[in-house]
Amino acid sequence: MVNYKIAPSILSADFSKLGEEVDAVVRAGADMIHIDVMDNHYVPNLTFGPMVCKSIRPITTLPLDVHLMAAPVDRLAQDFAKAGANIITFHPEATDHVDRTIQIIQDSGCKAGIVINPATSIGCLDWVLDKISVVLIMSVNPGFGGQEFIQGSYRKIKRVRKVIQESGREISLQVDGGINAENIKAIAKAGADSFVSGSAIFGASDYHRAIANLKQQLL
Repeated sequence: MVNYKIAPSILSADFSKLGEEVDAVVRAGADMIHIDVMDNHYVPNLTFGPMVCKSIRPITTLPLDVHLMAAPVDRLAQDFAKAGANIITFHPEATDHVDRTIQIIQDSGCKAGIVINPATSIGCLDWVLDKISVVLIMSVNPGFGGQEFIQGSYRKIKRVRKVIQESGREISLQVDGGINAENIKAIAKAGADSFVSGSAIFGASDYHRAIANLKQQLL
């Protein structure tokens, strides 16, 4: 049986009361907290730094899942690890040496993962599957919340799931972008086991009901 996980993205939270928002989704049944880090360089937006991660850390014991949409990666990854991150994923295009960046993240005490953009080849996975714990498939173009799921992502999810299965390793396949109660079942069927959801959760009036509805579709 697959252990599905729901990861609310605080990119869609009310920043004026971020601590309360994190606590609310934790109480509502979140499995981890997803932190979208944008640097106004790799992507055209600016969001969170390590200090925000550090401020969230005392609120919950759930894993803090940091997605670095930033370049360069290495120093920032170390700073987020010190701030309390548990998982750090990054885009291979954002670093000069992917293998070295993975090692830096792991040496900092975090699980490492690779992020694949909608138009990015999955070829790099062939050389790092023995080192990573997560593959994150972007089902929207990175940089903004609230986008619609790109339909072509299903094919990529299936291909990556096959690659993971053939590797024989336990690697989580996470999907981020446009996930809601209407499509989460099909995304899971394609091979995903972890689901980042922002608007579908933080845009709801009842977080508990929103998360429960997502999980219900996975039964």
